[in-house]
Amino acid sequence: MEETNLKNITLQKLGWQEFFEKQITDSGFSVARVVLQHKYLYRVINANGEFIAEPTGKFTYEVTTKKDFPAVGDWVLITEMPNEKKAMIHKLLDRKSAFIRQAAGSKTVDQIVASNVDLVFIVQSLNHDFNLRRLERYLLLAYESKSKPIIILTKKDLCSDLDEKLEMVDDITFGAVPVIAVDNKNGNGLDAVHEIIESGTTIALIGSSGVGKSTLFNALMGKNVAETGDIREDDSMGRHTTTHRELFLLENGGIVIDTPGMRELQVTGSGQSAQTTFSDIEELISECRFSDCSHGNEPGCRINEALSNKSLCYNRYSNYLKLQKELAYVARRQKQQDTINNKRSNKRTNERGNEKWKNL
Repeated sequence: MEETNLKNITLQKLGWQEFFEKQITDSGFSVARVVLQHKYLYRVINANGEFIAEPTGKFTYEVTTKKDFPAVGDWVLITEMPNEKKAMIHKLLDRKSAFIRQAAGSKTVDQIVASNVDLVFIVQSLNHDFNLRRLERYLLLAYESKSKPIIILTKKDLCSDLDEKLEMVDDITFGAVPVIAVDNKNGNGLDAVHEIIESGTTIALIGSSGVGKSTLFNALMGKNVAETGDIREDDSMGRHTTTHRELFLLENGGIVIDTPGMRELQVTGSGQSAQTTFSDIEELISECRFSDCSHGNEPGCRINEALSNKSLCYNRYSNYLKLQKELAYVARRQKQQDTINNKRSNKRTNERGNEKWKNL
């Protein structure tokens, strides 16, 4: 974050809301927002400036899961060491929202991509990388995060069937999610994006590598901040040009969190988000003649009827079943992990209690 952005900074401009204010019970600490994370060192910012911060030993000892450590976008309580531009993190405030995915290569570790986000910009390009099934996954995660999704379709200048693709997106969102197509070359469509961003609003940019996310980010910033890379012409695949998550302040007072492109997008959370993302399929299931319908050969099956008359796309239904299996698997593994975490937490509580009695 550049020094010019720190002039006249306030907590409100950083996204401070009543939700966080209600959590403050100890006036002995300062409030700051995490803008960058490096392992267990953080860069935080408040009205007094920027600080390199690390959790206290007590904070680290009491944490039982990785997602309980601060992430980019989090609000924390700190003690400042102004002369050294350092700070100690004492507490993580409850998150209003959190964009979470399963860490790559593991189905039991939740990874916080961005927290306390108001809007999730789901960025997808209109070239070879256009993929409705991937878009459904991003929508599911956005709903799970409790953030409002906005779909940004980039590279409009490379698309010859824009109206058709816009209709395809509308079919899976039922018109409930704003969709904006932008031209990477001349910036056509960016005005509509800027109009959405209000002062104090936090946006996270989410998308695969090569979709033009860094180019969009630079356009929002009004200058080249993120590195952009070329894509392969045969499949439109790009390399990761953003390698970490970081929070930036926009000139209009908005806040944007840039994230690395994600190839492996594993789902997490409950099935509630699936009910929103696939509300059409959920409604058909509720209309089946039998409540325990397996959607095989049972009479009165609304799913089979919709597949037969093509009012329901087979690929969409297949993706729904796949995601349901993933969610069920993650739920089982998460339950096992919660049991382990509870045992670990209880052990630490008992250790502290025993140490207290020893000192009496």
